[in-house]
Amino acid sequence: MAPYKLYSAQGSGGVAVEAALTLMGQAYALVEAMTYEPDDPSGDAVLAANPLRQVPALVLPSGETLTESAAILIRLGELHPEAGLAPGADDPARAAFLRWMTFVSTAIYAHYWLKDDPFRLVPDAGQHAAVNRRIEDRILECWGVMEAGTEPGRYILGDTLTVLDLYVAVVSRFRPRRQRFAEAAPRLAEVSKRVDSDPRLASFWPERYPFFEGWDRM
Repeated sequence: MAPYKLYSAQGSGGVAVEAALTLMGQAYALVEAMTYEPDDPSGDAVLAANPLRQVPALVLPSGETLTESAAILIRLGELHPEAGLAPGADDPARAAFLRWMTFVSTAIYAHYWLKDDPFRLVPDAGQHAAVNRRIEDRILECWGVMEAGTEPGRYILGDTLTVLDLYVAVVSRFRPRRQRFAEAAPRLAEVSKRVDSDPRLASFWPERYPFFEGWDRM
């Protein structure tokens, strides 16, 4: 029996958690919950773990449930320090790690709740295109802030891959996509391309977040 149970969906933010568990060598039972497809009934599966009907949600071996992608990734780093995917409490990089994990979650990822369905807050469909443009502009502005506040090496915090790199590599695939991401944050974009090509994830990405012709600029 797999020690972890993960509610996730192909092409969602949950893929970052899947990638982390894969690199950590941790088995997990995957429950596909396509929450971003309103007509797909599989999305309701996650309600057993998260009443907000959002993925990812992770059930730990203890039976405790964690939601929120950043929290899950941080906790997995703590539970599996041997994997080296998160700086420890005494590591000088820990403060920056926590800062940027939280920044991606709150300043960038959180915008997609409205972007995916503007009707949630904007009842006038005629305003949705303008709302979408303003959200994308804000997302790119925030990527630019992160770019200016970091000094990436091979990876964001230096020369060691962490779950922060996995998180950015996945979230930067969302609209407005990688081409505009690279314009706003060219060094972060280089890191994300490096994560894309990590040989340990060569079979993982095509299955869980596949590329297609023109995906990076649509």
